Amino acid sequence: MKIALVTGVAGGIGFATAEKLLENGVAVVGMDVAAEMPRKLEGEFTYFQGDLSKKESRENYVKLAVEKYGKIDILVNVAGVAPRVRADILEMTEESYDFVMNINTKGTLFLTQLVANEMIKNNSGSIVNISSMSGYTSSTSRGEYCISKAGVTMITTLFADRLAEYGIVVNEIRPGIIATGMTDKVKAKYDALIDGGLLPIKRWGQPEDIANAVWALSNGSLPYVTGQSVDVDGGFHIRRL
Repeated sequence: MKIALVTGVAGGIGFATAEKLLENGVAVVGMDVAAEMPRKLEGEFTYFQGDLSKKESRENYVKLAVEKYGKIDILVNVAGVAPRVRADILEMTEESYDFVMNINTKGTLFLTQLVANEMIKNNSGSIVNISSMSGYTSSTSRGEYCISKAGVTMITTLFADRLAEYGIVVNEIRPGIIATGMTDKVKAKYDALIDGGLLPIKRWGQPEDIANAVWALSNGSLPYVTGQSVDVDGGFHIRRL
């Protein structure tokens, strides 16, 4: 049985990803800050409450998985936050920057480091990072989020390079406009943009769209693909006239 770690597992993308892995016989150890899972998952699932920005949480999370199963085959870095308050880049605070970066980038980096060192012991593994279209698209009212996700892209590149010799592949997915709790507050804005032709595939993305891509990158069927960014965004990345 393969063992997967999924962060942000209580949220839309994290939940859908865990569900997809479980459906395919993968045991999942999920982490989130929530006191408990808001919805039940069927299958070999273990929940760990922790804060990705905290070293102790990261270490205890990995320790739990290794002690229970003896290995880690898959890591899916989903956990991420948006700024609590959207502010112009000219007014962004250091506190907001630190809040976003400590989870989205620093937490992702150092959890990946911990898991990579476990995967090296078995000379195999798959890591999938959830970045964002915001990693290359300017949103001047949430600059800290854009910067954090651009950082995730470089984390993907660095670990793909470093871990290739151990048979570990590292890739990322860049979601577009996905219907999750993070986008609830801007639904009207994106409804209008999508109706106006922003996306070639004229609909909101669903968490399951991301989960399907995670499974494709982590199930072992693409062993010669690493360091790749996969845009799951309805074609948003296409430059059109």
